[in-house]
Amino acid sequence: MIHNPILRGFNPDPSIVRVGDDYYIATSTFEWFPGVQIHHSRDLVNWRLAGRPLTRASQLDMRGAPDSCGVWAPCLTYADGLFWLIYTDVKRYGRTSTGAAGGSASLRDFHNYLVTSPSIDGPWSDPVHMNSSGFDPSLFHDDDGRKYFLNQLWDHRPGGKRFAGIVLQEYSVEARRLVGPRTNIFAGTEHGLTEAPHLYRRNGYYYLLTAEGGTGWNHGVTMARSRDLLGPYELHPDADVLTTRARPDAALQRAGHADLVDLPDGRTYMVYLCGRPLRNRGTCTLGRETAIQQVVWGDDGWLRTLDGDGMPQLDVPAPGLPEHRFDPAPERAEFDAPDLPLDFQWLRTPYPEELFSLDTRPGHLRLFGRETLGSTFRQALVARRQQAHCFSAATVVEFEPEHFQQQAGLVCYYGAAKFHYLYITHDDEVGKHLRVMSSLPNHMQADSFTAPIAIPAGVPVQLRVEVDEERLLFGYRLGDGPWEWIGQQFDASILSDEASAPGQPNFTGAFVGMACQDMAGTALHADFDYFEYRERPYCKDRAWLET
Repeated sequence: MIHNPILRGFNPDPSIVRVGDDYYIATSTFEWFPGVQIHHSRDLVNWRLAGRPLTRASQLDMRGAPDSCGVWAPCLTYADGLFWLIYTDVKRYGRTSTGAAGGSASLRDFHNYLVTSPSIDGPWSDPVHMNSSGFDPSLFHDDDGRKYFLNQLWDHRPGGKRFAGIVLQEYSVEARRLVGPRTNIFAGTEHGLTEAPHLYRRNGYYYLLTAEGGTGWNHGVTMARSRDLLGPYELHPDADVLTTRARPDAALQRAGHADLVDLPDGRTYMVYLCGRPLRNRGTCTLGRETAIQQVVWGDDGWLRTLDGDGMPQLDVPAPGLPEHRFDPAPERAEFDAPDLPLDFQWLRTPYPEELFSLDTRPGHLRLFGRETLGSTFRQALVARRQQAHCFSAATVVEFEPEHFQQQAGLVCYYGAAKFHYLYITHDDEVGKHLRVMSSLPNHMQADSFTAPIAIPAGVPVQLRVEVDEERLLFGYRLGDGPWEWIGQQFDASILSDEASAPGQPNFTGAFVGMACQDMAGTALHADFDYFEYRERPYCKDRAWLET
């Protein structure tokens, strides 16, 4: 059996491709660097994180990009001996006014690029700019060798339909640019918000798969087909191939944004994004995740789920491919290697040497104090995805601040306006101390602080967080002393897509990691000796308080 989601935690907008016996899924990474996350499997059951292809400034530089902008919706295909990766780099989500619907224009900047590589492990080429007319691009390789580029068309005009349909244009490999006219091939259905196009050719038809309803509770997968590439496209008789729009009882919610892959024997599987809300809060702290299930082509030539009900399934039959397991990712990072462990990422900049070092003090991750947790430019924040509703995380830090503008510690982070941060700092009244700063996106009081706890200088401080669904507790200990707990329970549910000020984009997921700030510009460093992340069952009696 396959247990969904197969890619847990923040892994949205999946695009899948098969090359021989290998399957690869590319997902969005938004403002986290390096860009685009690629997972690998040989049996569709077991998956491993294989890498991130956008690693240098010529491919991706997101400094200044707002939260939940950056890399949106990659499309990964294989043809002519090359992997073809399409992605959007979103520079602006904002609007000309806060009331953008109706009479106001809504200005956004989306830049779509293509990179290629002969191997999934690279090297990946420098990008070709395709267009900037919308987002969620994809590349279709037709049987005659011609290639076509599709994307959602964004209409900024006042009173217009923002999601203005799916446009298609030919791509010339020789000219390295789009050529010929741009055609709007699908206006969408009454669900609206038509996006995420993928095009396939089968039995004389072109099949267009899209997402509609917005990437929230109304999300769904829509299909249309035509015998002519440019249409007109007729709508699937069921309209939705997959959705939980009217099924609040489903374990997997927000299902949509899908892509298809055929097995060697002709069976078809669909990958799609989904969310697993906290049971008593209805918020998705794990962001949008990736699931998979088999779908079948009916006698009428249309695609449906196995039972035809169009629902995402938690447990689905595996295809019966030879089992291929991978070693589990280590729970503890010792920072002994020259490279950052693959599970970790940082924010926006292609110049990580400005943020951290793994060789200045061997065996430690050294963070150089940079800008605030609200900065969209240079943050010294290194973190990994939260991939389960219940987990424990811990680290140890050596940090000797001299004043209140220098901070370092353990952070549970969704974005610049959503985090809980247990940090060490210093002031004239208390001296070196610990406290928690919370940024609360949906509260009248936008931030809050716990009282300072004085700690001695010159002693390594272990920091720890325990999360049980919406309950979040911080603890610390000095050296090898006993664990002490901050006397306040924090709300982990704010680290979700749904907790937000009005009008803000929220498309990522919760991370947990290490951070260091020096707002005085002197780059005081903090050294972290390890980072441990361990998933566990829900602990109703908080037994971990005694460990």
